[in-house]
Amino acid sequence: MFLTRLISGILLLVFTFVTMYFGGQLLLVALFLISLIGLYELYKVMKFEDTTLAAVGYLGAFAWYINIDTRPNAIIDFKVPELMIFSIVVVAALLVFVVKYPKYTANQLFSTIFGIFYIPVMISFIFKTRETIAFGQWLAWMAYVSSWGSDTCAYVVGRLFGKHKLAPVLSPKKSVEGAIGGVLGSALIGVIFGLIMSNYTGKSENLIVIFAVIGGLGSVISQIGDLAASGIKRNYDIKDYGHLIPGHGGILDRYDSMIITAPIVYFLSLYLVGRI
Repeated sequence: MFLTRLISGILLLVFTFVTMYFGGQLLLVALFLISLIGLYELYKVMKFEDTTLAAVGYLGAFAWYINIDTRPNAIIDFKVPELMIFSIVVVAALLVFVVKYPKYTANQLFSTIFGIFYIPVMISFIFKTRETIAFGQWLAWMAYVSSWGSDTCAYVVGRLFGKHKLAPVLSPKKSVEGAIGGVLGSALIGVIFGLIMSNYTGKSENLIVIFAVIGGLGSVISQIGDLAASGIKRNYDIKDYGHLIPGHGGILDRYDSMIITAPIVYFLSLYLVGRI
């Protein structure tokens, strides 16, 4: 089991490094596929993953990703307001709900709309950070640092020093000490990124502080995302969202914290650094 988890983790890191390094449409397509699988896993929990209502969600995710690429070499040049996409998705979901009534429940209807915002939209901010923010090729990595890096630091500190339960009902193994360790560890990795950036660009104006702040705050948000995902699984009495990544579970099991960290990293970067 450990070896399987290790190999899967290494392959996932390679996949992440390649898509993040090249960015552009490769990253866009990778995030879209992650979003599509994540939506499928969420809809499967709600028991309507292969239905017409679910198709509305999948098509909505596709429309979102086609529309957010605003670079000169984008797949399409014509763009529509983002709220228009949401409006169309809501109307389409309501139409399917009405026409097929009573095939779908209200929970499935709400999950269709919520799922699009929760997964495709929020994780797409990794692409937005990478492609539209100054130093974005570095700052976008903070979404991963604030989730995966934070999770690793929290686990190690929690195992060594954890005594006080963070959320005893929701996640009994997590500790307050581990949570603090995750925040500090993520901020420390941010400092290292800031140092590298300062040396690489020759610019030292507050980059170390900026990366540390993004790392620390991102870690806090990522832990909320992780606990929220655990709560959804407990409500539906499942251990994992899927089995796509051996030893890790499904896409949502691996990306649950990153999903809500990505927008925070983007907006902090936008406020602290600015656009290209």
